[in-house]
Amino acid sequence: MSKAKFLLDTSAVLTFLEDEAGAERVEELLRNEEVILPFLVLLETFYITLQEQTEDVAEKRYALLKQLPAAFLWQMDEPMLHTAARYKARFSISLADAIIAAFAVSQEAILVHKDPELESLSEMVPQEVLPYKT
Repeated sequence: MSKAKFLLDTSAVLTFLEDEAGAERVEELLRNEEVILPFLVLLETFYITLQEQTEDVAEKRYALLKQLPAAFLWQMDEPMLHTAARYKARFSISLADAIIAAFAVSQEAILVHKDPELESLSEMVPQEVLPYKT
């Protein structure tokens, strides 16, 4: 039996970076498990940080993410495109969430997040939900 893989959604990465409830679980995954980060998570983390903080903070966060013990996925293939399109068409989720979920499925990984929208995909995408903000 192979070891589980975990794909971090942007919400999980921001939980880790901002030391929110669930940050310790993300850190545990990074230390002990096979973790995957698709390019879209880096993109979202960068632009969300730019919207909320300074460019310097966004650059530092990006550099930190690139140093994490994770596999980075820089491309998506045609089957992933079709999976993401189906998720976007059938569920009330953002395009970014549909693509990130398609990455998780293609990698046979557990999607780690704290995004209520993603729970609508729970029958198709294995998930670990971090504590939501109160």
